[in-house]
Amino acid sequence: MSVEEAPKQPKISGVKETALAARVMIREALKGALASALQPSGHPYASLLLTATEPDGSPVFLISKLALHTKNLAADARASLLIDATGTEADPMAGARITLIGEARPTTSATARRRFLARHPAAAGYADFPDFSFYAFSIASAHYIGGFGRIVDLPRAELLLDVGDAQALIEAEPGIVEHMNADHADAIELYATRLLGAAPGAWRMTGIDPDGCDLVLGARALRQAFASRVSNAEAARKELVRLVGVARSQAA
Repeated sequence: MSVEEAPKQPKISGVKETALAARVMIREALKGALASALQPSGHPYASLLLTATEPDGSPVFLISKLALHTKNLAADARASLLIDATGTEADPMAGARITLIGEARPTTSATARRRFLARHPAAAGYADFPDFSFYAFSIASAHYIGGFGRIVDLPRAELLLDVGDAQALIEAEPGIVEHMNADHADAIELYATRLLGAAPGAWRMTGIDPDGCDLVLGARALRQAFASRVSNAEAARKELVRLVGVARSQAA
C-alpha cells in the first residue's frame, strides 16, 4: 500500500460498528470541508480547512479572523463539517464519508492547541498571529454514509469519548508523544506497517487517548486502537509495549 492510498474501511455490520468506523474516520482526518452560513444572505458556504481532534474526539481547527468562514461563524456558530474518507476509490460514491452537525466556537483549550500543532507542525509558524484562533467543533449529531445503502444517523454520544477518568493520561500526553517519537520511532513504524498495513517511512505519533493513538506520515494519518482502555501513563506504556510485541509477531 502506498502512502497516498486510503486505508480500507472496516466492514460495517451494525450501529456499533458504524459508530466505531465514524470515530476512526474523524480521528484519521487531516482536513475537512466546513459549511457555515454566509453572511448576510445565509447561503451555505463550504471551505477547506485542516483538522485535528481533542482527546474526546471533538474536531478542532485553526482559522483566521480574516477568513470568510470565520466571519460567518461569528454571526452564526451553526455549521457542519464533512470528512471524506473515499481516498482513491474508483467510485467515490461507494466510499465512506461523514457529515458532522453542530456548532463551531473559539477555544482556549491547551489540548486543542498542542494536538493540532502536533498534527500540523507547519501551522506553528502562524498559530500565534493575532488574527488566528483555535476553534472547537461541538458535535450535535452526524450523518454517516459508508457506501450505497449504508446510511446511519449517529448521536453525539456515539461519536465522543468520555475522558473523565483519564486526566492523568491527558496531562502525560506531551511527554509520551515526545518520548515515542524521539526514542521509539521504530516502534511507531511497526504499528503503521505491521498492524495497519501502511508503507514504511518516518511515521510519528501525534496524540494518545484512552482508546488509541494517532500516527501521521506526510498527508496520511492512521489510527491505532488499543485492546483495552488506558487512563494513565503507566497503562499507556504497557499497551504500547504490548503492541510492539504483536507487531513483531506479524509476518514482515
